[in-house]
Amino acid sequence: MSLLEKVERAAGEDEIEPGKRLIRAGDDRGLSLFERLNLRLHRFAWRTPLHRFRLRGRMPLKLIAVPKDPIAGDKAAGEALLAGRFLHNGTEVPVQGLDFSTLGLPEDFTDYLQSFAWLRDLSAAATRERGAKRAEGLARLWLAAHGEQIGEPAWRADLWGRRILFWTAYAPYILSSSDPVYRSSLLYALARGARHLERTADRAPLGLKRIAAWSGVIAAALVVQGGPARLKSGEGGLGRALSQSLHDDGGLVSRSPTEQVTVVEILGQLRAVYAAARREAPEWLAETLTSAVGALLSVTLGDDSLSSWQGGNMASRRRVAAAAEGAGLDAAPLRQARGWGYQRVQAKNSVLVFDAAPPPPPRALRGACASTLAFELSDGPNRLVVNCGGAGAARGALPAELAFALRTTAAHSTLALGDRNSTAILEDGSLGKGVSEVELVRDDTAGSRIEASHDGYVKRYGLVHERRLNLSSDGRHLTGEDRLLAAGRRRRSEAVPFAIRFHLAPGIEVTSTADGQGALLRLRGAVWQFRCRGGRLAAEDSLWIDGEARPQATLQLVVTGESPGEGMTISWELKRAS
Repeated sequence: MSLLEKVERAAGEDEIEPGKRLIRAGDDRGLSLFERLNLRLHRFAWRTPLHRFRLRGRMPLKLIAVPKDPIAGDKAAGEALLAGRFLHNGTEVPVQGLDFSTLGLPEDFTDYLQSFAWLRDLSAAATRERGAKRAEGLARLWLAAHGEQIGEPAWRADLWGRRILFWTAYAPYILSSSDPVYRSSLLYALARGARHLERTADRAPLGLKRIAAWSGVIAAALVVQGGPARLKSGEGGLGRALSQSLHDDGGLVSRSPTEQVTVVEILGQLRAVYAAARREAPEWLAETLTSAVGALLSVTLGDDSLSSWQGGNMASRRRVAAAAEGAGLDAAPLRQARGWGYQRVQAKNSVLVFDAAPPPPPRALRGACASTLAFELSDGPNRLVVNCGGAGAARGALPAELAFALRTTAAHSTLALGDRNSTAILEDGSLGKGVSEVELVRDDTAGSRIEASHDGYVKRYGLVHERRLNLSSDGRHLTGEDRLLAAGRRRRSEAVPFAIRFHLAPGIEVTSTADGQGALLRLRGAVWQFRCRGGRLAAEDSLWIDGEARPQATLQLVVTGESPGEGMTISWELKRAS
């Protein structure tokens, strides 16, 4: 049996068995030229008379049911909208003068407006009587711009999927008008959007967007119109999308916690649609949602917010909690992930999240990071060791140069060899050669011991990076070793410089010890001691991206040195002193 077959066989087990497993990255290099051309032709076809003809059909007179959105909205954003301005991911846009046909806004803000996700926030701040005027006015603007005009981004499949979920859940806000022309126009747009989705959902990019698209098809079948045939098509499409987009452990193939929150929200909304239609949701949907919530919770730290991986940041604690609670299912954090790749260790008040997998394949995530074998650590609600993070859902909020730098190995709390990334980041933004295998061992019999290694530096330097972490059962002592092991056919005779970075959360005061091998880390209510052996320790400037995509100045501990061709071991420890 090949190593890959062993991994596939083990994927059905709940826990990682004692011993070693290999997680392989696929050779996916993104969409081929033929696939890109095919997608362009498909989108061009939307604008043809034939496609518009296919969207014709009966118009529903009313909704069959009105689902309840189980996800709590952002009250502050809702109050801002009532006051005349959109507030999203730290950016404000005035309502006055808004033109849906020429928004000219960052991608995330455009998606927020076009999907009508702001209805959730409006409902958190206003009753139907108070909020309907604002919601209806914006819906009229959208219909004027896109009700008849088919094109991107408004008619993108994932946005129509989310729009159907929001329009049906907040129908009292946008369908209470006594104007029959307006009501007919909106219901007609709903019906056309559903037909458009049936023909385009499988062309949406695999992952979050395809899941959103097929969820909209199901919602339309249950509470708009379409009946058994559309429902069967939608459930079949969503089942395929989920099986291709999520690992067996519930984590997205993109390995993005930011996207994982949205997937949980969408599936939670869809489950509520089934309830409103008085139909039993498929068992596989409930099982998938439970595992997706577990994967989401596995990457939260002691402050209940996300750790920072694959271009994401801590996001909003409120949003993470709302997504998990809105799922309506009892799910525990996933500790031993397989495809999701994040190992979670919780010992008393300490939480550690460790990246023990290769980066996601290019077509799964735009802007993936070279973060293999990095970790984050929190002490109670206080973050201690972090990664620098990224813009998260606020795409475009950071300068392009900074966003690129945040994807590098050096922006993560792990070892970088020769000032190189463990997986190359190419000029076009895609990932190149690097980590293809991660070997993993975990033992929780006495404390928690994790050993993992990757081959990202073998071809260039002939060295494997192996990291060993051991968190004591009381959570007060983390010991670590970073080993460089000779591998491959080509052995280097010259020494290779290395740097092991421990990025610290903002507000931590660092005092270096006299021998230059340690430091005291003072954070709120606690002091931790850091010691290392095998390299030179220094405290340097760093930065951390907060939950609103704003850079915050902070510090990092950096252990540097040179490794001979045969490799070496650098040991270190973090110990709570008070």
